[in-house]
Amino acid sequence: MGVGGGGSLAGLRFAILTCSTSRSPAEDESGAALAADVQAAGGQVVARALEPDDRVRIARRLRTWADAGDCDVVLTTGGTGLGPLDLTPEATADVATRTVPGLAELIRLRGLQQTPFAALSRGGAAIRGRTLIVNLAGSPRAARHGLESIRPLLAHAVATINGGGHGLPPA
Repeated sequence: MGVGGGGSLAGLRFAILTCSTSRSPAEDESGAALAADVQAAGGQVVARALEPDDRVRIARRLRTWADAGDCDVVLTTGGTGLGPLDLTPEATADVATRTVPGLAELIRLRGLQQTPFAALSRGGAAIRGRTLIVNLAGSPRAARHGLESIRPLLAHAVATINGGGHGLPPA
């Protein structure tokens, strides 16, 4: 993993969505880096895609993946900045049933240890059904660092979303 730290992702299924109008699938370094880190930590990448910076298309992809039930976590990369085309957090909010603000806060907090520009990230985290959606920055380094920041929490978050973790049996 890029930054170091713990947290096995064994048994977790991930989908990775790169949100970028300027990149082609062959140029998707952030998605590739996230996929490599997920697999290195024992997670399974069940889907990867690239969507242009289009709120409706991003929301449609998130909804489709979450509603299919084939992934536990969707990681998005890109579209979290201040630019006029940066609409990934809005697309995530469009499909969310609940928000998970602490994950985004943790990503920004840890990012600030690397660069003051982390304060400009608008990435969020949310739940749709039984799927956790987390917005990460678009650069490979920042995306990897963001994943590393929350990696120790993901297995517990997924278990809790599925009814475990609070004295309830998993669904």
